[in-house]
Amino acid sequence: MHQDAPARTPRTIVTYLAIGVTAGLLSGLFGVGGGTIIVPFLVMFLAFNQRLAAGTSLAAIVPTATVGVISYAMSDSVAWVPALILAAGSVVGAQIGTALLPKISQTALRWGFVAFIVIVIVSLFVVVPSRDAQLHLTAVTITGLVLLGLITGVLAGLLGVGGGIIVVPVLMVAFGASDLIAKGTSLLMMIPTAISGTIGNLRRNNVDILGGLLIGVSAAATTAGGAWIAVHIDPRLANALFAGYLVFIAVQMAMKAIKGRGR
Repeated sequence: MHQDAPARTPRTIVTYLAIGVTAGLLSGLFGVGGGTIIVPFLVMFLAFNQRLAAGTSLAAIVPTATVGVISYAMSDSVAWVPALILAAGSVVGAQIGTALLPKISQTALRWGFVAFIVIVIVSLFVVVPSRDAQLHLTAVTITGLVLLGLITGVLAGLLGVGGGIIVVPVLMVAFGASDLIAKGTSLLMMIPTAISGTIGNLRRNNVDILGGLLIGVSAAATTAGGAWIAVHIDPRLANALFAGYLVFIAVQMAMKAIKGRGR
């Protein structure tokens, strides 16, 4: 057990499971990794420090995203090659982001990210791609995907946010992908990134292994249900729900910016 992790009491175990169930449902529904739920909940309910919470969350995302990808693949809603292109850019970008971390104002970055989310929320109500829309590979889209992956990785390294809340709306708004393709592709992109990050965190003893396992397993149990809901609800309602989720993220980020705390 990590020295900063809470004691393994029944309450702790139940809390891990509850966090996982919630994160899994949202992961499947919105195509996100769940870290934007797992990290603040671990800090809030189990008094994790931010770094340990992020490392534990990343480990939990691996099984969660895997089940999500399988669920979306069953409805043919994963763009496999674009996801791998995004992942390649994201892995490189994350290294750049972590290198820049000590040199850039976290407060300014968080306010910039809040502004980005506000623009995304507005665009979600303006652009609702058809469920039949596909993500076609051309020289332009391949270049765009590499850049998107790179930017996503940099922001992940700088702010500790998962790729889904950036990749899903941009794939829909800028690349014209359907909401289902965007979510399935986003989840696939996260798997190699999360595995790579988790290996690094394990080496640095920056993961509560029991917590990551319990959260990941319980999340995997509900991810398919979230994906099922996503497939069967109207795209406009899906966009409205995703916008609500983004508001939650924006409020979190704004509160951190107001407090002026570093990551």
